[in-house]
Amino acid sequence: MPKLEVEIMRRKLALFSTLILSVGTIAVAQPTQALPGALRSPDLSNPEVVATGLTVPWGLGFLPDGSALVAERNSARVLRLRPGSAPAVVATISGVAPAGEAGLLGLAVSPTYAQDGFVYVYFTAASDNRIARLRLDAPQDQRVILSGIAKASIHDGGRIAFGPDGMLYAGVGDASNTASAQNQQSLNGKILRMRPDGGVPTSGNPFPGSLVYSMGHRNVQGLAWDGQGRLYASEFGQNTWDEVNQIVAGGNYGWPTVEGSTGDTRFRNPIVVWTTAEASPSGATIDGSTLYVAALRGQRLWSVPLNGNGGAGTPTALLQGQYGRLRTAERAPDGSLWITTSNRDGRGSPVAADDRVIRFPATS
Repeated sequence: MPKLEVEIMRRKLALFSTLILSVGTIAVAQPTQALPGALRSPDLSNPEVVATGLTVPWGLGFLPDGSALVAERNSARVLRLRPGSAPAVVATISGVAPAGEAGLLGLAVSPTYAQDGFVYVYFTAASDNRIARLRLDAPQDQRVILSGIAKASIHDGGRIAFGPDGMLYAGVGDASNTASAQNQQSLNGKILRMRPDGGVPTSGNPFPGSLVYSMGHRNVQGLAWDGQGRLYASEFGQNTWDEVNQIVAGGNYGWPTVEGSTGDTRFRNPIVVWTTAEASPSGATIDGSTLYVAALRGQRLWSVPLNGNGGAGTPTALLQGQYGRLRTAERAPDGSLWITTSNRDGRGSPVAADDRVIRFPATS
């Protein structure tokens, strides 16, 4: 073969090899180009029932070993859950007075659990709503860190969660007294922010000496933070609009003056609204850039795309009608998504297995 043809063939082969390597490099590198904070989404086609036969499982949190704790509203029991194992009762909260929507509600595990062993609960007592903390090795020694939150048979709020700042946040309902939501001196109709011992933080709260972080809420039951530390809350409307709000310190979200969006500049508008038939939104959790919201009356899981600037895109309904009323949604440390049903709360149509805790693994 002439030398010129050999050289041409050699160059073609070299170019072809370079192209193959380039394509291979792009194919391998592309999955790492995900947006910051993006995580593997849950595989909703692969459910694993972790627990059955519960009655209104409400608060849900995870221990460092990957097991979960769940609070039953009416029984005042805290159960430890592990996939493949029967639920085990680890505590019964004293002083719980269940009635209507009231009872043992939110549960949160201390972010420093490995050091202090604390588990926090929000519950309705005989005279008020309270937040207490306890250790599972001595559950009878529970300490109330906050009391005096007005109670009612409806609108008790009840969700508690630790923020990325290490503070404990609580969603508190208006307890059927709508005026309390606009009363800065009242703890009701608010999102509260407190130290782990229940005290007022030294900085970050908008009103001096007050636990009030935001106001003008009707009944917040979902709290979740994105990767930038922004807080989002799901909230029950009255007859027209349920909401997701992006929460800022000192923000006023309008209730009872307004339900849904408004042109009144005194109030902050929600980033998502649904009709009450579509939602009645309770628990919320964030996975990467997606906010998941459990819907009670709507009997579905809402997937809300967050835009990275505190706003949201168009929500998508998932699991519609598959499990009935959904109370809680929490992302586990392993990336799986856990939900609880609420079909035995007096408003659902339970099946034999209800109430359930269901785990959806992260996609591989």
